[in-house]
Amino acid sequence: MVLRKKIKASIAEFPVFLEYDLEYGGFVVDCPTLPGCMSQGKTKEEALTNIKDAISGYLAVLEKHQHTTLPVQDMGWYQVRVAI
Repeated sequence: MVLRKKIKASIAEFPVFLEYDLEYGGFVVDCPTLPGCMSQGKTKEEALTNIKDAISGYLAVLEKHQHTTLPVQDMGWYQVRVAI
């Protein structure tokens, strides 16, 4: 018999950006703190559920490759001026 070590799950919050994509005909959601971590869904609820799965998968890959810290990005909303 194989005994498995019981691991207590923890919860973390990640900011996500959700927008409607006309070409796709549904919602696209991005987790900017995890570069390249994106998902989509035909409804907001589906897109938000799918990004949770994508984030979990992303974190599992980091753990598998023994990365102990998350990638750091200089995030924020910026305004730029454009001549029109």
